[in-house]
Amino acid sequence: MQPIQIRRRFPWRTAGALFFFVGAIVAFELGVTVSERPAVAEGSLLSKAYYALTLFVVGGADLGTPQGGSLPARILLWLSFFGAPILAASTLIEALLKAIAPRRWQYRRLQDHIVVVGHGELTFSYLRVLRKRNPKVPVVVVSDTAFESSVTDEFKHSFDALVMIGDITHEFCLNQLKVHRARKILLLDDNSLRSYEAASKLLRQQPDIGSRVVIHCGNLRFMRAMSDTRVARQCETFNTYHLAAAGLVRSHMIQHFRDTRSKDVVIIAGFGRFGQTILEELQRCAIDELATVFIIDRDARRRVLVADEQMAFSGSYRREIYDGDISHPEVWRQVSDAVEVRGDNTVFVLGTGREEDNLRTALWLRRKYPLSMVIARSSKESLFAAEVGQDHNIISISINELVEDNIPGNWAAIDD
Repeated sequence: MQPIQIRRRFPWRTAGALFFFVGAIVAFELGVTVSERPAVAEGSLLSKAYYALTLFVVGGADLGTPQGGSLPARILLWLSFFGAPILAASTLIEALLKAIAPRRWQYRRLQDHIVVVGHGELTFSYLRVLRKRNPKVPVVVVSDTAFESSVTDEFKHSFDALVMIGDITHEFCLNQLKVHRARKILLLDDNSLRSYEAASKLLRQQPDIGSRVVIHCGNLRFMRAMSDTRVARQCETFNTYHLAAAGLVRSHMIQHFRDTRSKDVVIIAGFGRFGQTILEELQRCAIDELATVFIIDRDARRRVLVADEQMAFSGSYRREIYDGDISHPEVWRQVSDAVEVRGDNTVFVLGTGREEDNLRTALWLRRKYPLSMVIARSSKESLFAAEVGQDHNIISISINELVEDNIPGNWAAIDD
């Protein structure tokens, strides 16, 4: 992953201080003197620099008024006379306000910003994408629990984000965050019910805010069950595996289906959230390309029954279900007995949560079925898995990478 380059805000205070300091020296060099120190114009450069610095402390009170020299030079010195002490005073006042009430000072000027709730891997993935697409938009990361200082530092320094510890379901926290001014509010916390609760509070406080709220629901079954609620209808809900599966099907599988003459056989090894959403996406956009879908999982039949309650299996393709472990050779003998898997119209998706088994089995399948497409899943991006995939013609994919590649543009406050 390439490091994120953050575009910092323009340092106007520093620029102003340099302007007033250098401006005073230039005015002295151009022959402008002052009523109380008439010898300044003939003094050394060091003495002129000293008197220019005193403007930030006592203004021109100790020097008198600008005299002599050209009109532009006197105007330049007058600007320094007024600007330097005003800049110094405003900096001091701001520092005092920050020391007295740092949180209020940080949050009171929030405008057109993005609120991200949660501090897990999904939040980091989102922020990486956001900063590539939109380096300048203000961001506040909210968590209901304190976390290590290194995580706070990463949010601040790598992503230029403010960090708040607070409960997003409390009205006080929502007011602090100025949610009515926010571009987007992304509820990426791992607690699905809490995210829906926060969205409900947001809608009650701001009835028109729904289009700006994105809810991550880690519990796929819960998300499907809640699809007809007011919160789900007005806000955008998603599951990371939905994003990942949609990206995988679009970027790899669809084109493969088009390149093969006959309908395809798809073997989904692992029928958890990832496997279920792959099949759901295949049914949505490639159902006419399917001949047989073979589902393998240690608890395949129960998982299929659960998925069947909320995800209607449709189409004329054949479906085979096998309870077993992909590490057991008997599983693959059963597969080869049930369907023809030796042609180029076969796709193996090794999507279990056991990354080592996925990669090892992918290598074995590649040797046994050289014409097929073999896909091995990992959770995080792995350089080693990518190298193995490249060397052995295996498509190595990670959930995080697929999610980042398929985050919609409007979530990053572009293309709204």
